[in-house]
This record gives sequence, C-alpha cells and structure tokens, in this order.
Amino acid sequence: MIVVMARGATAEEIKDVEKRITDWGYGVHPIYGAERTVIGAVGVPEADKARYMESLEALSCVEQVIGILRPYKFASREFHPEGTVIDVKGVPVGGKQIALMAGPCTVETYAQTLESAEACYAAGARILRGGAYKPSTSPYSFQGHGEDALKMLRDIADSLGMRVITEVMDPRNVELVCRYADILQIGTRNMQNYDLLREVGQVKTPVMVKRGMWAKIEEWLQAAEYVLLGGNPNVMLCERGIRTFETYTRNTMDISAIPAVKELSHLPIVLDPSQGTGRRSLVEAMTRAGVAAGADGLLIEVHPHPDQALKDGAQSLTTEYFGPMIERLKPLVEVCGRTL
Repeated sequence: MIVVMARGATAEEIKDVEKRITDWGYGVHPIYGAERTVIGAVGVPEADKARYMESLEALSCVEQVIGILRPYKFASREFHPEGTVIDVKGVPVGGKQIALMAGPCTVETYAQTLESAEACYAAGARILRGGAYKPSTSPYSFQGHGEDALKMLRDIADSLGMRVITEVMDPRNVELVCRYADILQIGTRNMQNYDLLREVGQVKTPVMVKRGMWAKIEEWLQAAEYVLLGGNPNVMLCERGIRTFETYTRNTMDISAIPAVKELSHLPIVLDPSQGTGRRSLVEAMTRAGVAAGADGLLIEVHPHPDQALKDGAQSLTTEYFGPMIERLKPLVEVCGRTL
C-alpha cells in the first residue's frame, strides 16, 4: 500500500506512521518530497491490509492510503502519480524535455567514438551511448574492449560535456562500470538476470532497464521493481522492440508500450528505434512515432562509417544523417508540447 502524508506533516508524525507500519511487519520505503512525503509499504498478507489502511486513514497527518494489487508496487503509477524525473548530472530524463542519447553501438576505437560523439553533441545529444561490453549470440563475435572502452567513453564525454550510458552485464562489474558511467544499461538479454538487477539496486547511479525481447509489459515492470526494491529510485525503462514472427525487421517496434507504460508506471520510458527495427531506413519514422506516443527519451545508434562497423552497422545512422534528422524532428516535438 501507499501512504500519502498530508501537507505539513511533521517529521515526528512521519516517523510515527513509519513505526506503525514496521510494527505491523511491513517493509517501509519512504520518498521525502519538498511538499509531502509518500511512504511505500510492502510485505504483509492481503487479509490484514484493509484493517491497517483504515487505521492509518483515521490519522489527521495522513491524506490518503492507496492499496496496490499489482505485482509491482514501487514501479506503479499509484506510488508516484505525477511521474518521475531522473536527474542525470543536470540532464533530466522525464518531464517535458525529451532526452537525446546517441552514439555508436560499440566502442571500437577512440577516433571512431569521438567522431560519432561530436556529431551527436552538435545535433543536441547530451548523453553518449556506447558499448564497452557486448553480448553476442555467438561466442566468436566481438565482445567489446571492456574497461579500455569505458575509459574512452568517459574521456570523450568529459571533453564534450556529455553524460555516459553503457551496458553492464555482470554483477561483479557493477562497481567498475559505475566509476565511468552516468547511466547503467540493463540489456534485453539481462532483463531477468535477477542477481544483476539486485546489484544495480544497491547503487544510486541511474539504471535503464531494457525490455526483454520476449517480455510482457508486466514482466518488464517487475524487473524494474527489483532495482527499486533494492533502494535505487533512479530507474528508467527502454522499449527496444520485441521478437515476433516478422522477419523483415530485426524486432517489432512496440510503440503501444509507451502509452501503456505511462498508464501503469511513473518511470520514464525511452525508445530505442535502432535495436527496435534493425534497419537504418526505418529509424527516423519510428523515432517520430515514439515522440508522438510520449517517449521521454531517444536512444539512437550513430556511426561515422556504418558499413565498417564491428556490430550492428545495418541499424546505425551515419553522422551526416543524424543532425538533419533531429532538425526535422523538432517541429513534431514542439507540437507535442515538449522540448528536445
């Protein structure tokens, strides 16, 4: 259940309510806002909940108590009705501004990453994407440069005033990746890697949970719940397409997931049209569709020479194409009442 404290509730009153809740056997997860406090409580059988809710609602310092039946409590819209905005070192993800994240799929060389980053920054991107560790179906495919790539990303991003998003694949590497990254990406293959989700829940670095290519929306939100339950409130989601019977595209871009998630959850949602289609010719159209559907961010692959890319060249935009595409996108962003 969610306990919404009244405006002006004192620290003593909030502590009293928290103590009542813990005495009943709940785990307490408060959010201390500027104007009011919201307390999330989980862990007690449903049979006892109605009695406890009635007891809390009788208190003058409590404005409202909301019961949540969904299997995800802290990711639900009821827990944070106005929606979450994540501050990535001065770059907001969520709210009115659409965050632009762009860069190469994989960090191959310093020169290649720098050229991509410069083009992305010039177009308005303030978050640099790039893979240091690359999951591959084949063990013989390129697996990434690891920490060397992380160092390149950090150095290039700092030189341009950008933030870094990169994937972490192993719970043992979370601390290492946190030294270099501003957003930890959980890839589609790791959406249900519960040890990894628990580990990134222990840090405060923002986390992006990509939708599993097989996953229902409810399963995806429960994956985010693992991170939130661990104590990390800075969680965003990423729709990157799902696997269907269609073979023309690499994945099927589920644009409907964006408004659906906004109905169900307060978490920001980012669209990855590059992975979502696997075809650079479709990226612009899907980007526009995502903006119209309400995406809070865009994650786009940009490479100076896609035909020479070690990974996913077919879905990467050229550096020459990316800037004009963003300019064509801006009128739509404005019509939607947002900024880019």
